[in-house]
Amino acid sequence: METHEDGDLRLVRFGPLGPFANNAYVVGDQTSREAVLVDMPAGSAEVVTAIEQDGWRVKAILLTHSHPDHWADYNLVRAAIDAPVMANAAEQIIPGEKVDLPLDDEQVIDVGLFRMRAIFTPGHTPGSTCLVVKRFLLSGDVLFPGGPGRTQTPADLRQTVESIQTRLLILPDETEVFPGHGDGTTIAEAKQEYAAFAAREHPADLCGDVTWAG
Repeated sequence: METHEDGDLRLVRFGPLGPFANNAYVVGDQTSREAVLVDMPAGSAEVVTAIEQDGWRVKAILLTHSHPDHWADYNLVRAAIDAPVMANAAEQIIPGEKVDLPLDDEQVIDVGLFRMRAIFTPGHTPGSTCLVVKRFLLSGDVLFPGGPGRTQTPADLRQTVESIQTRLLILPDETEVFPGHGDGTTIAEAKQEYAAFAAREHPADLCGDVTWAG
């Protein structure tokens, strides 16, 4: 568990959790104690305990996307936290009855005095969604240090790269990136890495575990 703060805004990263080394995040306003939970992978009992001990009032559970490792502890979390689950309507893997509300592009979720904005970034999955609040970006499995998230087809990779280029790399350089697995990066670093990738030719069938460095 690690904590990052920007004024009264606190971001707590839990991870690696479960067999796929996922991250889960609690983002909250320290004054009002209102918070959101982002993703609920296996191992989220640790997250639930911390929420209860720290007195967070979770107003929403946000899914960056619906790959099962990001909601493996759905039942455990829902039994402990009375808050709606939100995901983009384009997501196809999680059963519809498990999602209470849509998470639309540019939707704003108030977290105490802070405003979290949803950014639709398809490619890794059809409804992949990143979340930005102040200088923190929660990038799900879209953007990692050194490259994009894994893709299944060349078309998916092209869409992911477009999402990163047009929706994420336009954020301020000092934005801190917190992905769905592993350590983070910054937008400034991601811009430099992507520029090297964009300057080279790539095979038409490129997809899978791609890195900016090749």
